[in-house]
Amino acid sequence: MWKSIVYKEWLKTRWFAIIYLLLSILAIANLFLKVQHDLTFNEAQKYWYMVVFQNLKYFKHGFFIVLPLLGALTIAVAQYFPETVSKRIKLSYHLPLNENKMLLTMMLYGTICILIISVVTFLLFVGLSFIWFPAEIVTGAAITIAPYFLSGFAVYFLTALMVLEPVWKYRFLYLIVAAIFVPVYFTRVVIGGYLPALPLLTVFTVILSISLLFSGYRFRKGEM
Repeated sequence: MWKSIVYKEWLKTRWFAIIYLLLSILAIANLFLKVQHDLTFNEAQKYWYMVVFQNLKYFKHGFFIVLPLLGALTIAVAQYFPETVSKRIKLSYHLPLNENKMLLTMMLYGTICILIISVVTFLLFVGLSFIWFPAEIVTGAAITIAPYFLSGFAVYFLTALMVLEPVWKYRFLYLIVAAIFVPVYFTRVVIGGYLPALPLLTVFTVILSISLLFSGYRFRKGEM
């Protein structure tokens, strides 16, 4: 039964996940083509000096920064919006499975999809960074981009919460919460400056992961 649920989720999201992964790889490739270009037309030591002492973020590429957010948003909508059409998710509630476990299984599937893509993208970024930069610069860059990937998980959980929420006033409330907290993941700091905040951001993101149960409860109770 669990395998059937996972397979159903895969059918809904497979192309979106594949496109998200491919775009992530292309974004990384484009980013380091720019790095190669900048190093070619500037002396490496001068370029590193700007990175270390002038806070030049070689990874500050708009598409690369927002891609985790957009990818997670797309997967969440693809996964949960079909369940709201004619309240299809209620059909799943008649299966011989615990309702909360079923919702958590759906959420776990989406989380793992995003995690796999994030890990591949992150490792590719770090690996290619080591080709061009010393370990100190790469470590600081990795710490700085970590919140970008965390934002993807936060957006996935909040989008799932809003899509499955049957009460519009709660949807509006969740939207306000998202508008307040998601920009925190993109706060401008010096390279490596996010290190003290990463544990708190991680805990907050994990707490969001159980929020889907609140909307799921109201949905199956038929609240409007």
